[in-house]
Amino acid sequence: MTAHVSTVAFSGINTIVVDVQVQMASGLPAFTVVGLPDKAVSEARERVRSALSAMGLSLPPKRITINLAPADLQKEGSHFDLPIALGLLAVMDVISFEDVSSWVVLGELGLDGSISAVGGVLPAAMEAAGRDFGIICPKANGNEALWAGELDILAAPSLISLINHFKGSQILPRPVSVKALSPTSDQPDLRDIKGQESAKRALEIAAAGGHNLLMNGPPGSGKSMLAARLPGLLPDLSPAEALESTVIHSVSGILPEGGLVRARPYRSPHHSASMPALVGGGHRVRPGEISLAHHGVLFLDELPEFNRNVLDALRQPLETGEVSVARANAHVTYPARVQLIAAMNPCRCGYLGDEHAACSRAPRCGEDYQSRLSGPLIDRFDIQIDVPAVTPDELDAPANGETTAIVRERVLAARARQIIRYGPDNKVSCNALADGDLLTRYATPDPEGRELLQDATRRMKLSARGYHRVLRVARTIADLGNSDTVTRGHIAEALMYRQMVYRRK
Repeated sequence: MTAHVSTVAFSGINTIVVDVQVQMASGLPAFTVVGLPDKAVSEARERVRSALSAMGLSLPPKRITINLAPADLQKEGSHFDLPIALGLLAVMDVISFEDVSSWVVLGELGLDGSISAVGGVLPAAMEAAGRDFGIICPKANGNEALWAGELDILAAPSLISLINHFKGSQILPRPVSVKALSPTSDQPDLRDIKGQESAKRALEIAAAGGHNLLMNGPPGSGKSMLAARLPGLLPDLSPAEALESTVIHSVSGILPEGGLVRARPYRSPHHSASMPALVGGGHRVRPGEISLAHHGVLFLDELPEFNRNVLDALRQPLETGEVSVARANAHVTYPARVQLIAAMNPCRCGYLGDEHAACSRAPRCGEDYQSRLSGPLIDRFDIQIDVPAVTPDELDAPANGETTAIVRERVLAARARQIIRYGPDNKVSCNALADGDLLTRYATPDPEGRELLQDATRRMKLSARGYHRVLRVARTIADLGNSDTVTRGHIAEALMYRQMVYRRK
């Protein structure tokens, strides 16, 4: 007899059904796992053997073969432990074949028979619901499985409790506590930043239109503080966005307490991050920081300190909204629709333009430092601003600027105008994503604004991408001003935010 237990493998955030086939036959004692298992799957036999031993069970002296079908698909991860164990229990007549025939199973076994949390339970539960199956998962992942909808869930703390449930001597309750991770009330307040009124204005525009923002200024001018306050200005995730973001975090195994992600993700990797860490990949392909920030903010501090090849790898995902990782043994795609916020110093010492603090190599040091960034990458920032040092008078003055709550109201009003304009079912949810006919229809300026934009395009040598990004920013400025028409004033302000590209030419 052969026991069949369903589980899943992952390709990006998608699931592939895996049939765990367990057979016990006469012959020399052996325990073999076939079907392209990686090291973690191959080691499952020792964890399963120890878990059964902890319950007083031992494997019979027979030839045991575990086949993971389809056999030509690479199997990775420790979540195959539990389906292998349940298949063995079925062929040993500890439980019946029917007990495991209508479940999608995943979980890692401890040597004492405990079932540890694993990543990917939410997409596995969605796969189970689509097949009208139930899901068996670790107790720590039970709340996560609830978000897949109406399906049977067995969230077991240990293997023995699962056996007792099938035999009727114990009932595993359905998980009931669901924790949604909402934006916390202790978000840093925009009012804490003294001075920098022009930078705050640029941050508000970036939040209102979903625009990429690059801040250039000396150390201590408040660039990181401004970036940290952006998530508090953004609207909450929609249900569809929340589910998609939660799936990515689930596959990565970093979903806290099984809750649904409701706050916009905010990721701030160190500048020493490698290319797989930032864009995804590695030996076992995993989402990178740009995918973990999907529908949220990716903040890159000290931008020129990142490896240039790593930064250039971001160029395509910023345009397409997804990352395709191609390897000899894997080709996966992760969503990566992010709002990129970056900060940099004007030069190595950070004080270019300050005659009292700049180093002796100025301005050559500034040219060398900024040349680490490619022109195409900088061109992808809709808004590029200088953030000057804060004066002593501004530091000494009491905080009297607008709070995050006040600015957020204007941002939400501008976002609401965009949703009405583009439609709630449209993939374009903000001005930064508008392109083609939508941009022509809604962002074409009045005659005076068009004349100014054409003149500036010639003088500043704007690329086609830069031209369209000016239109998008101008459309957002008009939305903040509750204007249906993009005017010359909106174009003029939007052109102010392309100064870094202009200076490089």
